[in-house]
Amino acid sequence: MTETAAASVHELNLYRRYFDLVAAGQKTIEVRVKYPHLADLAAGDVIRFRVKDTEETCTVLVKRVTAYKTFEELLDGEGPANVNPASSREQQLANIREIYPAEKEALGALAIEIGLLPQ
Repeated sequence: MTETAAASVHELNLYRRYFDLVAAGQKTIEVRVKYPHLADLAAGDVIRFRVKDTEETCTVLVKRVTAYKTFEELLDGEGPANVNPASSREQQLANIREIYPAEKEALGALAIEIGLLPQ
């Protein structure tokens, strides 16, 4: 008897500017806070990103999940161009911290390596 583990499908909202980069295959690292509901996120899972308040989605395969203590460590470890090829490291750090204030960053940061799946 063989066991096949079914991939989990996660539904996550994404700002338009990041969604477009993911949908174009240019953004290969998604940044999230290490929230409890993402604790079971693992390689092989699928994420369906949705532009908030729309029906527009794109689907990606999770290749790897790496935890970091801070967003700075994450950007240094993953490379800013993989997180957002359209912005400098400093601008990305400012943008991430605008989305996630210090009390959220204190939970830890997740770098989610993704690959676009055929739509």
